Amino acid sequence: MAEPAIRHRHETIDGMTLHVAEAGDPGAATCLLCLHGWPESWAAFEPVMTLLHGEAHMVAIDLPGIGGSVTPPASGAKRTIADCVGALIERMDLAGVTVVGHDVGGMVAHALLRWHPGVVARAVVMNTAIPGVAPWDEVVANPHIWHFAFHAVPGLPETLVAGREAEYFAWFQRALSARPEGAEARARLHAPAYTRPSALRAGFDWYRAFEQDACDTRDVRERRVDTPVLYLRGAEERGIALDRYVEGLREAGVRDVRGDQLPGCGHFAPEEQPQAVAAAVLAFARR
Repeated sequence: MAEPAIRHRHETIDGMTLHVAEAGDPGAATCLLCLHGWPESWAAFEPVMTLLHGEAHMVAIDLPGIGGSVTPPASGAKRTIADCVGALIERMDLAGVTVVGHDVGGMVAHALLRWHPGVVARAVVMNTAIPGVAPWDEVVANPHIWHFAFHAVPGLPETLVAGREAEYFAWFQRALSARPEGAEARARLHAPAYTRPSALRAGFDWYRAFEQDACDTRDVRERRVDTPVLYLRGAEERGIALDRYVEGLREAGVRDVRGDQLPGCGHFAPEEQPQAVAAAVLAFARR
């Protein structure tokens, strides 16, 4: 299959400029909107877009404030970011879209379900915990997840990381991937999206908003979510078992949720094992 021509453009949503990358036929029956996490950019999903451009309309964005999405959001709260993404879905008329969120993007996907019911047809939440949803309290109490607290300190991480983005990001790529090969290359790919001071701050602001995210989610945990959800986790991703995340979502009102593991990968699934991710999300979107 030929490499897809990635089409790039910008959309203005409520005064915010968003960078949009697309591949495949906009008229395709299946549409996937991909949301990256930290420390990534839209390009985290480029391998998946390459695999699926003949099967689906593929859309990926830089999250607000990152890379080509140059306007910083009002806050790092996932509800705020979901408002922007929901408006983009309506602007682009992405009917029947399946949103695929990795890491922080998975938190945003979950926020879309809570505050914009009906905007997406399905959601894939990948390689992440959801603030305010079990086992969130265990995750943040784990001393191995030290960076959650560090990134939330006002100003300090920007001071220490600025100018060393690629080196800092590579540490996480090595530590959280199933195998270290390619970690430096992936870090160098995404680092330019964070070299602008406002972009680096926007990424750390996601962590600073976790307490607000948890409060927001707990406020609506009695609200039933009927949108089908697939929770994906790398088979070699360390930590709490997959079933705990699935049950946590179900207990928080997500009625139609299932879980699956992706073989041969750790935390950075879309880049570590794009073929496994592509197969899983396509099957789910078409179920």
